[in-house]
Amino acid sequence: MTDIKFSGIDKDGQEKEYSLSDFIGERVVLYFYPKDNTSGCTTEACNFRDNMNRLTSLVTVVGVSPDSIKSHKSFMEKQSLNFILLSDTDKILSEKFGVWKEKSMYGRKYMGIERSTFILDKAGNIEKEWRKVKVSGHVDEVIEYLTK
Repeated sequence: MTDIKFSGIDKDGQEKEYSLSDFIGERVVLYFYPKDNTSGCTTEACNFRDNMNRLTSLVTVVGVSPDSIKSHKSFMEKQSLNFILLSDTDKILSEKFGVWKEKSMYGRKYMGIERSTFILDKAGNIEKEWRKVKVSGHVDEVIEYLTK
């Protein structure tokens, strides 16, 4: 899993290939979100963006969704995001972390991302996880955990 390559956009907006092994040696906030440019996902991404000065010395932030590189690039530019976005179109990471789930809205069942955040330690192991994340206050919760 650590050597599987994923297309992504780096914090400067450039397309790049990543694998989880690229992050060995650093702590990582790996957060999964359903879709670029939707209200909750935009709020969450902007909260990470706006708190990057509090996060940079502690962790590398990586957002993951099943959206395409083109969608990520647009999202990053529109919202001035300053962290890595990975494109998990094949849902490999999402399934590995158990966040690709059956969901239900207005009685309709469908598969999608369960908004979740993981802290990976310097060895790449899961140190902490939040499942079924509520956007409001979540980034503060992550920062509180990282600084305790």
